[in-house]
Amino acid sequence: MNDPLSLLFAALADPTRRAILARLAEGEATVSELAEPFDMTLPAVSKHLKVLQHAGLIEQGRQAQWRPCRLVAAPLSQVDAWVEQYRRHWEESFSRMDAYLRELQQTPGEATAE
Repeated sequence: MNDPLSLLFAALADPTRRAILARLAEGEATVSELAEPFDMTLPAVSKHLKVLQHAGLIEQGRQAQWRPCRLVAAPLSQVDAWVEQYRRHWEESFSRMDAYLRELQQTPGEATAE
């Protein structure tokens, strides 16, 4: 799977990875710090980090023996652009529904008469 958008959605599909990204939005963290809130092994957390790294959402630095992770938010703009297409559709649909509801309110009784 080399499509960047598919990699992003696959990475974001897991709640653990979304929680890791939320934590990294607060600042750099080590693997141990990221693993703290989860009931899983460090190798399991490392696998999640590899998925996030492959999608371009995080990068790992190197400071002596530490390998702090940091968020790379730029790829999320691709997700935002994709969702924006559908946001316009939803807004247009809601506008049509609002217009229809206003029309129903202007002619009371017709909608309830049977």
